[in-house]
This record gives sequence, C-alpha cells and structure tokens, in this order.
Amino acid sequence: MHARTLLTAADYNASPAEMIEAYRHVEAASVSDAIEQSLHQKSYMSHRMQPIFPTKFAGTALTVKLVKQENHDPDALSGMLKAIDSGGPGSVYVMSVEDGADIAGMGGLMGTAMFSRGFVGAIVDGGVRDLPQLKRIGFPVYSTGSVPSTSVGHYKFSGVNVPVDCDGVKVQPNDIIVADQDGVVVVPREHAADILIAAQKLDNSEHSMYPFIEKFHSIVEAVKQFGRI
Repeated sequence: MHARTLLTAADYNASPAEMIEAYRHVEAASVSDAIEQSLHQKSYMSHRMQPIFPTKFAGTALTVKLVKQENHDPDALSGMLKAIDSGGPGSVYVMSVEDGADIAGMGGLMGTAMFSRGFVGAIVDGGVRDLPQLKRIGFPVYSTGSVPSTSVGHYKFSGVNVPVDCDGVKVQPNDIIVADQDGVVVVPREHAADILIAAQKLDNSEHSMYPFIEKFHSIVEAVKQFGRI
C-alpha cells in the first residue's frame, strides 16, 4: 500500500506519530532498499527471523537485553516484565536473548500484556512459545522459532532501552521497526524522515510498474520506463 499522504521530511520530523503511521503503509523491502541506497548499510534481519503468522506493522523500538546465566534469583527477570509495563501504544518489543535460539524469550503472558498496552508487535532474537494464545489475541511476533522452553532460572535481565544486537542488526531505543511478510527492517531514528520519503518513492515506482508489465508483457521495458528493479 502507498502512504496516504506524502509529506516533507520537515513535516514528518514535526509529527513523529504521523511518520510512524506513514511507515505502516510502505513495504519493508522498499525501506530496506532506501536505507541501502541512502546510508549504504544493511538494516534488515535475516531469513531466520520469522513471524508466527503473516503480519504488517511499524512502531518504535523498546529494547530489552537478556544474558545467559544460571541462577536461583526470583527477581532475575523482573526488569524484563517492568519493561513491558513501561511501554505503550505504538511500541515494538525488541529483545536480544544471548545464545537464545532454543530458549523462549517470551510467551503468551508477556504477549498478552503487550497486546493490552497497545504494543504493535515483538521482535525476539530467540525463541517464542504459547503460540495458540498469541494467535488467539492476534499479537504478532517475529522470532527464530517456536520452542517450549523457559528463560526462568537460565537468564538474567541486563537492560531496557539500551542498544542491542538483534539478529545481527544494531537496534537503538526509539529506532523505527518496519515488519511485513518480507521480513524486519530497522530504521535509524535520526534518518527516519528521509528514509521514509525515499521508501515512498520506491513503493510508488514499483506499484506503477505492475500494471505496466501486465499491459505490455515486458519487464525490460518497465525497468527502462521506471528505473526500478
């Protein structure tokens, strides 16, 4: 889908909520291309990061970090729960779980809490569990896979709204997360307005090419006409 209204970078910087809303209408692939063309860097997560059901969302990163450490501390993960209660509408829970492919960083209880507070989704560099509940309430989660395990007793909370590495991509607190069926992209907050405008232009070109190709049966001519591939 196209963004409904194309504004300037100054407009978007003056209205962060409107910028996030516009990001919900552009494709993750266009955002990824815009970042690569503008900043010459990779900001997309790998094929390992998969959604529990097809989804599309954009929001602001609330980052949480867990470190691997065996323990018997009942409060070892309390900071992780407090982090959820600190978030609100438009938040995206971005969790780094050290060596966590076979550990569920979150499940149904945490997802239900996020959903009730207006989070738009979660990105977990680790496992996820309680998929029936998450699917029942329609709360979207990207993770490296579903596992029945727990982090309790095996991990400690290490920080909230700190820089994290999520599937090889650096995520700063308040960066913009864009996710759809193609994957997850992290937009550096300081460049978000310019990246959005570039992504909107890429979207517009590509979406204009579809009917051209259908009419003239030539992708070569379409690329000559629109300069997008």
